[in-house]
Amino acid sequence: PKDAVKALKKKLSKNCNHKEIRLTLSLLDMCIENCGPRFQSLVVKKDFCKDKLVKLLNPRYNLPIDMQEKILSFIMTWARGFPGAVDVSEVKEVYLELLKKGVEFPSSDTSRGEPKTSSKPSTKSSPSSANSPKQLSPPLTTGPTLLLTPDQIGKLYSELDITKMNVRVMSSILKENVPGSENPDDMNLLQKLYKTCRMMQERIMDLLVTVENEDVIVELIQVNEDLNDVLLGHER
Repeated sequence: PKDAVKALKKKLSKNCNHKEIRLTLSLLDMCIENCGPRFQSLVVKKDFCKDKLVKLLNPRYNLPIDMQEKILSFIMTWARGFPGAVDVSEVKEVYLELLKKGVEFPSSDTSRGEPKTSSKPSTKSSPSSANSPKQLSPPLTTGPTLLLTPDQIGKLYSELDITKMNVRVMSSILKENVPGSENPDDMNLLQKLYKTCRMMQERIMDLLVTVENEDVIVELIQVNEDLNDVLLGHER
């Protein structure tokens, strides 16, 4: 694994040849999918994921958009963790740094990694049921402390559950309405949900850079990715 990662570093280091970088990223993708924890533990270290991969996002390399998204997808997927004993603390730190800088990550549907659970509701949502006040949650509350108490964590998880419900409703409306023949009631609710989800995402971003609880951070990252997906879908 050490020799393999060393070879990958050499190919990516100060390389402006887009074809070589593209092939190296494809090789890295294949290795991540097929190699074990010994290899994975090395690529999630800062000296690889930040100093080699993220560095390629610098404008001087002028990478095509699809290659930039590939790199961001790697960082986002690796930060979620791997099966087995792989310490992802360093790549998670890189991921949070990028989030703090305002970097927009690609939809997780296009990233490699463990499959996400579909957020599509089992039954068709109607405007009347979706307009329930409980689905338009208040802003997430950020406390002055970095280490949340059990009560604060419980309250936060309840608010995140409402956020997930908003995402499901918004996703359902986007799937059920065809551009040009939208249901006016659906569109009115969609705009409300869009504003609410934007506000929620801002709160989550604040929490991601202040909270120290590991389990809470993992949950915030997942909800943030779900929000990214549905907000990108709305913009498209």
